[in-house]
Amino acid sequence: MSQQAAELFDNFQELTPSEFFRKNKQMLGFSGKIRSLTMVFHELITNSFDASEEAGILPEIKIDLQKIDKDHYLLRHTDNGPGIPEDFIMKVYCTMFAGSKFRNIQSRGQQGLGCSGCVLLSQMTTGEPAKVISSYEEGDELKGIKLKFKMDVKKNKGLLMEKEEFTPDRTGVSVELQFKDVSYSLAEQGAFEYIRRTMVGNPHAKIIFRDPTGHKYIFKRAADVVPVLPKEVLPHPKGVTADDLIFMAKHTDKRRFKSLLTSNLSRMSNKKITEIQERTKIDLNKRPKDMKWEEAEAIVDAFNKMDFMAPPTSGLIPIGSEQIEGGMKEILKPEFIATTTRKPVAYRGGVAFIIEAGIAYGGDSGRLVGEERKSEIMRFANRVPLTFDQGSCAITEALKSIDWRRYGLRNLENTPATIFVNIISTQVPYLSTGKQSVAPEPEILHEVRQATMKVARKLQKHLRAKKAAKEEAMRSKIFEDYVPIILQEAANLAETGVPEYKEVLAKVTRRALAELLGENPDHAEKEVEEEFEEVESRIPSSEGLFEEDDEEINGNE
Repeated sequence: MSQQAAELFDNFQELTPSEFFRKNKQMLGFSGKIRSLTMVFHELITNSFDASEEAGILPEIKIDLQKIDKDHYLLRHTDNGPGIPEDFIMKVYCTMFAGSKFRNIQSRGQQGLGCSGCVLLSQMTTGEPAKVISSYEEGDELKGIKLKFKMDVKKNKGLLMEKEEFTPDRTGVSVELQFKDVSYSLAEQGAFEYIRRTMVGNPHAKIIFRDPTGHKYIFKRAADVVPVLPKEVLPHPKGVTADDLIFMAKHTDKRRFKSLLTSNLSRMSNKKITEIQERTKIDLNKRPKDMKWEEAEAIVDAFNKMDFMAPPTSGLIPIGSEQIEGGMKEILKPEFIATTTRKPVAYRGGVAFIIEAGIAYGGDSGRLVGEERKSEIMRFANRVPLTFDQGSCAITEALKSIDWRRYGLRNLENTPATIFVNIISTQVPYLSTGKQSVAPEPEILHEVRQATMKVARKLQKHLRAKKAAKEEAMRSKIFEDYVPIILQEAANLAETGVPEYKEVLAKVTRRALAELLGENPDHAEKEVEEEFEEVESRIPSSEGLFEEDDEEINGNE
C-alpha cells in the first residue's frame, strides 16, 4: 500500500545556511587536508586586507600556526585593521551570508561566507570554541573586547560563552581557531605558497608568518601606498535580467518606474527612457510595484537591442604595472620582468573588467622541482590568488592556447618563468562558491591572451639579446684565445718581440659589445683601426724573408 502525501512530508525540514554548509563544506572549498587549511588562510587574509584598506591602513598581518598533534593545528591570526565593534563580532564569525560586501563594488569577498566558514570548519573538526579579540574606536575612545563563542548551526548565529573588556593601545582583530583533519604543506597549493602569491598581488601589505616548525618568515611590503578605494557602480542595462528589474521594483522608494531605471542603472538617460517606451509601448510612469513580468522581459529585450555607452569603469581599481613589478621583484628577484595593464572592457555586454599581466624570468621565478625550476602560473581575481581548480579556469585555458615557441620558449613547462594574470571586476564570474576558477567568457579569454602575449614579446627581446650576448662572448673568447698565439707566431717568424696588443684586443671586443647594445660604434672602430696600424708598423715586413726561404728551397732541390 503506497504512502499518502501527508506521510511523505512528515520529515520535511528547513535548513539554515549554516546547516547546509555543515553538510556541504566542500562547496566552501574545504575539501582535502591541504586545501582546507589554505582556504582558511585565504578567508582570514582577504578579510583583513579589505578591512584595513577601507580604513586607509597599510595592512600588516601576523600569523602563528602551531602543530598540536598530527593533522591538528592551532591558528592565531592578528591584523592591524580598524577592528570590529562588539555588536558585529559574532555576526561576522557566526552568521552565513552576512557582511558589508553585498554591493556592486570591486571586492575580494562577495558572499559573506569566509570568516563564518572558518569558524564552522573549526567547530566541526575539533568542537572547540572560537576566540576573538577586537580593538576598535568608538567616538574618541579605544575599546577592546575578548569573546569566546560557538556557532549555533540551527539558528545561524553565535552562542556567547565568555566575554571580557579591556583597554587596548591600538586597533585590530585577533582570532584564534583550532582545526583537525588539515595539513600544512610547502607544496604549490599549500598555505605557505598562498602567502607567497598573495604578496605578489598585494605589494602594499606585510605578513609575518611563523610555521609549525617555529621558522619565522617576514614578507616585507614593496609599496607604501594604500590602494585607492573602489567606488560602487550602478549595474549596466546590458547586464540585468527581468528578475533583476522585478526585484528592484519591489524594493524601491521611487514612485515611477522610469525614475527607478534612471536611479538604479548606469548610462540611463531621459532620452533612453523615451526610446524604451517607443520600443515596448509600456507606460513607464506607472508605479514600480505594478510592473508585470512580461513587461520586465520586454524592457530587457529592448535593452539588448539598444546602444548604450560602455559600462562605467570608475569603480575598477587595478593593481597597476608599477606595483605588480614591485611585488614580483620583491618575491621572485628575477633577471627580467615585464608587466601590463589592459584598458577596461565588458563581458556579457554590461559587466566591466580589466586584465593585468606580468611575466618574470630567471632568479626565483617558477616553481622549484628538485634542483630545477619549472614555469608556474599565478592566477588572481581582485588581487586574490586562485590556487585551486586551475584546469577549469579561463586564465589557464587562455594561456595554454598561446604558441609560446613564437616568443622563444620552446618548452614552457621547463622554463624558469612565472606568469601573472589578474582579473579586476565588480562581478568576477566564478565557476563555484569556492571562488577558485573564472568562467571562460569569450571576452575574458581574449583579453588574457592579448595581455600575456604583450609581455611575452618583451621577454622574447630579452632572450634574443641574452642569446646574442652569449654568442658575442664566445666570439670574444676566440679572439682572446687565438690572437695571442697568432701574434706570437708572427713575431717568431719576423724574429722580433711580440708588440703590446691587449688594449687593441679590448677595444675590438668593446666594439662588438657596443654593436650588441645598439650603440654607435664608429668612434670605437676608428680607435681600433689606428691601434692596428700602429702595431703593424712595429712588425718588420715579411716579404723579403719569404723570398729568401723560397730561394733556399729551390737551391736544395
